[in-house]
Amino acid sequence: MSKEQLKQAHVLRKYTEGLMSRKETAEALRLSERQITRLARGVREEGETALIHKNTGRKPSHALSEEEKKQIATIRREERYAKCNHQHFQELLEREHQIKISYSALYNLLKEEGIESPKKRRKVEKHRRRKRKERAGELLQLDATPSAHSGEIGD
Repeated sequence: MSKEQLKQAHVLRKYTEGLMSRKETAEALRLSERQITRLARGVREEGETALIHKNTGRKPSHALSEEEKKQIATIRREERYAKCNHQHFQELLEREHQIKISYSALYNLLKEEGIESPKKRRKVEKHRRRKRKERAGELLQLDATPSAHSGEIGD
């Protein structure tokens, strides 16, 4: 059991012994009073193991198996995918191999396998500032609109 679950068990024990009210227990565990009732019933029926989540220690149902991970890494190492970046490879996996995987999962899998994307980001060019003028107001500013320079204004 984790520290949090041990704390829950300790506080719920006080609640079931009548040393704390349901409201005090709810505030102490930062849960609703309804959840306190539910947890207390679980502890009464199953013991303190009721506080442990039922999926603890299980692999998620949507997780890729080791076999699928090896298959994807093998496909990625093929010559025809050598120049594909990760996003394009994900699309090709779905279209040509019917393997659907999220980009982040694919990225992490390829990173674990030591496969980097061949496309690097473009180098950002620095924007250079103009040299300062010696005195304030020395910078010449022009209005380049055609109406400002035509001879028709005073006519």
